[in-house]
Amino acid sequence: MSIYLDNAATTKPCDEAVAAAVDAMTVNFGNPSSLHRAGLDAQLIVDKSRKIIADSLGTSPETIFFTSGATESNNLALRGAVAAYGKRRRKIVASAVEHASVEETLKALERNDFEVVRILPRQNGEYVADDFIAACDENTVLLTMMYINNETGAILPAGDVFNAVKRRFPEIITHSDCVQAYMKFPVRASALNADLISLSAHKIHGVKGSGALYVKKGIRVLPIMTGGRQEKGIRSGTESVPLIAAFGAAVMKLNPTINERFVRAGERKLYFEKLLSGIDGVVINSVNNSPYITNIAVMGKRSEIMLHFLESRGIYVSSGSACSKGKQSGVLEKFGISDKAADSALRISITSETTEGELDELVLALRDGIEKIRG
Repeated sequence: MSIYLDNAATTKPCDEAVAAAVDAMTVNFGNPSSLHRAGLDAQLIVDKSRKIIADSLGTSPETIFFTSGATESNNLALRGAVAAYGKRRRKIVASAVEHASVEETLKALERNDFEVVRILPRQNGEYVADDFIAACDENTVLLTMMYINNETGAILPAGDVFNAVKRRFPEIITHSDCVQAYMKFPVRASALNADLISLSAHKIHGVKGSGALYVKKGIRVLPIMTGGRQEKGIRSGTESVPLIAAFGAAVMKLNPTINERFVRAGERKLYFEKLLSGIDGVVINSVNNSPYITNIAVMGKRSEIMLHFLESRGIYVSSGSACSKGKQSGVLEKFGISDKAADSALRISITSETTEGELDELVLALRDGIEKIRG
């Protein structure tokens, strides 16, 4: 029996999501753009999911646009916003620890003559809102800042930053990649004061291939691909009704229990960290982080070697962001984690359903790996 502790990479679809997807593939399989009854039934499924997700963010359905996932949502947010507002304002402010889909998009925008200012954490690995505020000015078109870092679980002060910046520079467009926070933390568009929010289905027990972008009323985002003008022309292409149905079903299941699941995950994290404190050579890399993600270093043991040792015991963890395909992203070093610790880093990401017994098995396997794996 396997123990899956890589939920920041992807989650197992819940039964409700699977059932919704199967229904949309086998019963309500029409094209939502078709004018006949089968098309209308499919459109009603899309509309229902759109409302469920909008309600979870405290907004209205017309602000939610479906995409193929968070990578597309992030690209659409950044490229679409600067296309709409970046003729005269050419500066972008971002955290230095963004997901690859944001960072690579920022690099592409730099090649198109945008100035990108990347804000580093302080020496203690924590972010301070004032550093972002000081970097913004009248020439800034966009401020992008993730809510939860996908490698360490660090909580960034996105709400504090966005609210302060909007008071001084209301014309700056604010964007947050909320992939690791959504359905784990209460994410509300108004409280966050984000103009744009990126979401992903497969991180919350939905199905891979579906995401969403929240676009605040009155904010313009120009499309990055053209076609049949689905999703009000913001994101053309026939909507994937099965994946969207699964997305909505997952949100409907999880949304009422965010707080209790958060507490339960926090209890599991405290239990896990207490176990780790008794292992020589294990360092916890995370600071001020989500209860769902713990980043550790097994000092002197390369990440990939330990990862595969744990896999041989039926335990699945990560050596970093799955989107980096095993390569170091440089994010850990930016958080002040030493090269040696980064080279030995493992990311353990749980759900509220993770048991103490599963964490016990992981700790036993770590102890065994420390003894058996050469440095």
